Amino acid sequence: MTLSAQANPAQTAHGMKIFAGQATQDLGGRIALAYGDPLGDSSLLRFSDGEFQPIINESVRGCDVFLVQSTYAPADNLMELLLMIDACKRASAHYITAVIPYFGLARQDRKDKPRVPIGARLVADMLGAAGVTRVMTMDLHAPQIQGFFNVPFDHLDASTIFVPYVKSLQLDQVAIAAPDMGAAARAKFFASHLDCPIIVCDKTRARANVVAKIQVIGEVKGKNVVIVDDLVDTAGTIAMVADQLMRKGAASVRAVCTHGVLSGEAIERIANSALTELVVTDTIPLRRESTPKIKVLSVAELFAQSIRSVREFSSISHLFEVKVKSN
Repeated sequence: MTLSAQANPAQTAHGMKIFAGQATQDLGGRIALAYGDPLGDSSLLRFSDGEFQPIINESVRGCDVFLVQSTYAPADNLMELLLMIDACKRASAHYITAVIPYFGLARQDRKDKPRVPIGARLVADMLGAAGVTRVMTMDLHAPQIQGFFNVPFDHLDASTIFVPYVKSLQLDQVAIAAPDMGAAARAKFFASHLDCPIIVCDKTRARANVVAKIQVIGEVKGKNVVIVDDLVDTAGTIAMVADQLMRKGAASVRAVCTHGVLSGEAIERIANSALTELVVTDTIPLRRESTPKIKVLSVAELFAQSIRSVREFSSISHLFEVKVKSN
């Protein structure tokens, strides 16, 4: 009899554990709860000079490990994720999946001017060098970033959460608006499920994060407009688009954006804008000084289902199906 035939099944079966970085503790806890397992015990040791060391406080030997960490304000959060991957690899984890609800540096997906880095590719290389064996994320700013990785990559879509929400509002005369040309494909997808027209906004930037001019293309008057995008950062574009749409006769304007980066004076801009509401997900935790106009939908169940599918070697295709209840 061979050695493999004598192996104890209990010794060859791979357990699983979910850990969360400091940036995504709340979401990590919700994902673990939705999955049905407790969140793994980890901590972060900080030195007086700002250096930090993640510590996995329980054995992961032979386990399939899922590390939840969004890399917003990328430097420290990304570094913590890399160190957690390294810690699990050196502790003999069987399989290490980086669950990155918000993938930072995704806007640096190509050289759009001389002598600039391709930050998204660099992050992919660093994750691979650290020892990750799978990556799971949601609504990349540039979907082609998936091609930067040489490991399995699961790219989840928040439209499966947003479309049913918009449908539940039971709005009349709905129109979907793309805040720029880059969001047109996303807007078309939403419109196809809501059976409504599309409005496209052509914006001209003065410089990064500063919009100089917006031109609206499409019928706006009397419409309840829903702006869709993958992220909202300074909220300058969203606020300008909302104001422009209202001036052109829209009945109401709201926005759904997967990642609420909301840097600088974004929350104040939203509070003072013509937006009825801004709907985001919990891929990035909201700042405490928020506004009642911002509503948060959780992606925990979607990630938990994806983790379960990975564990069971089953298809995740059903996670991309938009399920809208009829009125």
